[in-house]
Amino acid sequence: MVKYAITAATGRFGRAAVSHLLTLVDKKDIVLIARNAEKAKQAFKDIEVREASYDSESAMTKALSGIDRVLFISSQPGGEVPRLVQHQNVVNALATNHVSFVVYTSFPHADESENFLAQDHRGTEQAIVSAKLSHAFLRNNWYLENEASFLQSAAGDASAYYWADKKVGWALEREYAEAAANVLANGAEREIYELSGPSINFATLGETVKSTFNASSTIQKVPESDYTSQLEKNGLDHDTALMVTSFQTPIDDGSLAHPSDDLPQILGHDLTPLSEAVKEIIR
Repeated sequence: MVKYAITAATGRFGRAAVSHLLTLVDKKDIVLIARNAEKAKQAFKDIEVREASYDSESAMTKALSGIDRVLFISSQPGGEVPRLVQHQNVVNALATNHVSFVVYTSFPHADESENFLAQDHRGTEQAIVSAKLSHAFLRNNWYLENEASFLQSAAGDASAYYWADKKVGWALEREYAEAAANVLANGAEREIYELSGPSINFATLGETVKSTFNASSTIQKVPESDYTSQLEKNGLDHDTALMVTSFQTPIDDGSLAHPSDDLPQILGHDLTPLSEAVKEIIR
């Protein structure tokens, strides 16, 4: 009997991965690892839950006891414990438990990308390799849900602003999560997958939304500073506006302009068409 574990199981990605994994393996063979066990138990009934935080190597080591295959979902940066330290805690726990296979959610071309977001992912990939863990790296491009505010504006009668105009491989977060569950359950034919939707820019995304919803909005590219100012006019404080503005930096520097058909290949079917995908987000 193979035991499968999904870390960070209560996040949106984790929940989608668990839901799909339930279609692939028996629920008795699944273990959810979550910072908040009660939240995980409420989300998924009759599945074993173990409480552990990436902040604690000892807690993760205990939680991964007896586990064969792990979907290691990367954490968000900016926590009290640096993300690379968190990830090293998980890698150490995986190695201590002699986990047979780990699937790690990474960043596009993490081994060579100069974007600041790639640094922790590159370090984590190196740590997994150094630990001699059998693995697959799923280097996820951008989730379409990241642009929910832009999509909402484009679907209405106001202006939808952006400042970075290079291409992005947007796809639904659940599709990335379903691909991760597939690799967890079925294994991998190679070490690295560059997962991406069709490569488009904000202008194309905005026009697709307008057409889908028959909207009268204006899709407008503005300078980076003006984008920040617009966020402040919409009620964000300066620091938060700067942070939100920075979310488009990986687009501006070309880090996400890497088309690939790995995602539909792992899923075994075409991706959700963009016009249908935006309907899932804007209801």
